[in-house]
Amino acid sequence: MYTGIVAGTAPVVEIKDGEIIRSFTIDLNGFLEDLQIGASVALDGVCMTVVSIEDNLVRFDAIEETLSRTTLENLKVGSLVNIERSLKMGDELGGHMISGHVWMTARIISREERGEGTNFLIENPSEASPYILEKGFISIDGMSLTIGKVTEENFSLHIIPETLRITTISDKKVGDYVNIEIDSRTQAVVDTIRRSMEVKK
Repeated sequence: MYTGIVAGTAPVVEIKDGEIIRSFTIDLNGFLEDLQIGASVALDGVCMTVVSIEDNLVRFDAIEETLSRTTLENLKVGSLVNIERSLKMGDELGGHMISGHVWMTARIISREERGEGTNFLIENPSEASPYILEKGFISIDGMSLTIGKVTEENFSLHIIPETLRITTISDKKVGDYVNIEIDSRTQAVVDTIRRSMEVKK
């Protein structure tokens, strides 16, 4: 589990394609404390398992299902990814609970600089739209964010300077894609209400 409070970014230093997996080697200098093989690390919000550790270089393997559902498929050597280590007992929960199970990707429709912050407009995927609610939570590339205005076609995000400074969102352009994970509590409430309404019909 994760909190959606990204600790920083790290570069991809190597990508290797096998028969059924793609391996990513990330320079996790600064994020290595007590890291062990088998541990979970969120890369752009995707829960990944540590396969090997050699000095600062940490390898992760992604299967086709993960690649097809996330932006990991588009990573290149030199790309930066958002990093969050898994939640430990007693850690402060500053964001909202995130599983690292990305639902899908969505395209950035517009970007507007507003003072020190930046506003993004993201497409509203039909599969996720029932759970994307104004003032609700969403995970975008592993970042716990509050949703702004919502329409059938899109939803807005208002990004503060500290988030821009510490994550990859500052480098995102119109047309780029981001990983989306829906807040599990929102999903549970919405699904319960929908089932209740169907029974009453």
